[in-house]
Amino acid sequence: MSRIRIALAVSVVLNLFLSGALVAGLVSLRTGGPMINAGSLRVAGAELPSAERRPFRMALRDARRSMRPTIVVSRAAKAEAAGLLRQPDVDQAAVNAALDRARVADIAVRAAVERRAVAYAATLPLADRATLAAAMTRRAERAPPAAE
Repeated sequence: MSRIRIALAVSVVLNLFLSGALVAGLVSLRTGGPMINAGSLRVAGAELPSAERRPFRMALRDARRSMRPTIVVSRAAKAEAAGLLRQPDVDQAAVNAALDRARVADIAVRAAVERRAVAYAATLPLADRATLAAAMTRRAERAPPAAE
């Protein structure tokens, strides 16, 4: 093949790839699907003015970073629970104990992140705090009620 034909083939493949990415991005924007693995405070922070958005996210990231050892404990406890479930005879008490440890660690991480978010939000002007509060309220109202 000549160089022109190779360049044309590469161009066609690249254009198809970019077109597909564009269509997928538009579909994603239009469906407005929820963010995955993002706490309500982080999502609410997305509505802050751009000057405040990045520092807010950095504050949350720093809080999570400081809780890294606790996150490791949570993951280890979950892995232990999974390993116990793979055993021929399930020791329910041991699985529940491992999951309890993971839950306690998860709650500690969430509490630390929320405390840091509140500390940062307290430094914001009233209008920005109101924006953050409104976004948190909308997010809470969208959450489905717990099944009974």
